[in-house]
Amino acid sequence: MTALPLDFLRATFGERLHKDVSLAPYTSARIGGPADFLIDARTSDELADIVVKLWAAKNNFVILGGGSNVLVSDKGIRGIVVLNRAKEIRFNLGDQPSVWCESGAVLSSVAHRAAAFALGGLEWAANVPGTVGGAVYGNAGAFGSDVAHDLIRAELLEESGRNWWSVEKMEYGYRSSVLKKDHQKAVILAAEFRLFNSTKSEAQSKIEQFSAKRKTTQPPGASMGSMFKNPESDHAGRLIEAAGLKGMRIGNAEISPVHGNFFINKGDTKAADVKALIELVKKTVKENSGVDLELEIELLGEW
Repeated sequence: MTALPLDFLRATFGERLHKDVSLAPYTSARIGGPADFLIDARTSDELADIVVKLWAAKNNFVILGGGSNVLVSDKGIRGIVVLNRAKEIRFNLGDQPSVWCESGAVLSSVAHRAAAFALGGLEWAANVPGTVGGAVYGNAGAFGSDVAHDLIRAELLEESGRNWWSVEKMEYGYRSSVLKKDHQKAVILAAEFRLFNSTKSEAQSKIEQFSAKRKTTQPPGASMGSMFKNPESDHAGRLIEAAGLKGMRIGNAEISPVHGNFFINKGDTKAADVKALIELVKKTVKENSGVDLELEIELLGEW
């Protein structure tokens, strides 16, 4: 793909285009270098319009939502980052309630708003970081449930146009989808989730129970979320602890003393230090337990 000249980008995207933007504030770990260009998408229609134009111009771009499962390199991202701020949420009430939300909506916000409408089904997501788009892309989950269980359909932009994909077409697996596995040329615009009629008190009670449990098992502080996928019949955090790595630091990047699968930004952390911790963990766990840990997060930018 080609890099588009600045005058073309300004003529095409106007005030939505920003140059040399630090990406650290747009990631949950608060780590990362600059993007050459950043474009805001405030609605799913704007997101689709931007992507269609970039595809037509054959230009590199990355879509960033909540930035909760990514590590952006210190060198940043060459080309364009599209910041997905499409956050509209609409509830369908009745005997078979559901919620439609744009892909930039914060998943936890959707869950809390559902509870306020006395609707259950997404309580597990009330403390899950990131956006709907990221959750649909990676089959986010917690407390025994996940997107695959509750998704009705997702609206994707493909080169052929806007299409609704069934949950079956997403080919979900543990923290994976056909989009994540095959890197298909498609962008998630919106999603619809099934809900059920409950009461405000019951839905809120479930959220509070999950929140209390999460606080006891997951550390505070700026992080990317779970660093590694759990191996079959085991937990990455247990393997990291068994390798004696909890509390290990490189620079200001720390493996949490509370949970070994969380790497915490202790202040002005470099992505390179996080990457060095990742390599240390993979090497040590392999030597200690014979397990090859697989990243749950994605590495973005120049490494």
